[in-house]
Amino acid sequence: MLIREGDQRTIDIDVRLAALLAAVAGALNAAGFQATGFFSANMTGNVSALSDHLGLAQFGLAGLFLSLVIAFIAGAFVSGLLIEAGRNRGVRAIYAYSITLEAGMLLALGVVDLCLPNTQSGSVLVLGLSFVMGLQNAATTRISNARIRTTHVSGMATDIGLGLALLASNSAQRADAKTRLRLHLSTILSFFIGGVGGVIVYLAIGGWLLLICAGLLFAIALPEAKRARRT
Repeated sequence: MLIREGDQRTIDIDVRLAALLAAVAGALNAAGFQATGFFSANMTGNVSALSDHLGLAQFGLAGLFLSLVIAFIAGAFVSGLLIEAGRNRGVRAIYAYSITLEAGMLLALGVVDLCLPNTQSGSVLVLGLSFVMGLQNAATTRISNARIRTTHVSGMATDIGLGLALLASNSAQRADAKTRLRLHLSTILSFFIGGVGGVIVYLAIGGWLLLICAGLLFAIALPEAKRARRT
């Protein structure tokens, strides 16, 4: 899932990766909202909130939303640098290493959430989660040639509408539309299910959810890294 790139990937590989990572992203986004009242992956909403608070001269809140956007961009930037460095050196496991970095950061954020009071951990948690979401989204975007985006659903919802239009119009692209519909529907459904589970689990055990998500990401990435080194 984290070795083949672009056109070398099959739809089954894309669906598996998208479903797993979108479920984790949905859980983290929902948990972050429960913990802090802010979404860590919804940059459209955060930019809208930024403009709203600036218009109302609420500069403190505007600064927070701006920080969330910057953190997301910074995560994507770091992921992009890591991937480019790995590709230039022929490191086939570079995408697995990117997801491993995400898992390590989640582990640290989980410890912060468990050990510090909410008043002290809230801003660190939501900014850290925004960084992590940018990191993950950049990695999945690059490895799939932008077919997979796991941390938000607006683009996929648009693609689903376009795909349904192709099916309804008996277009020659129907076969490709069906394939992409399967991918996008699986991603959105996984994000939704992950979000529901994230709320339930976070309310029950708090920051342990982040440690569980970190463990899942390690379980996905480390075997892929070993497989890449063997081939």
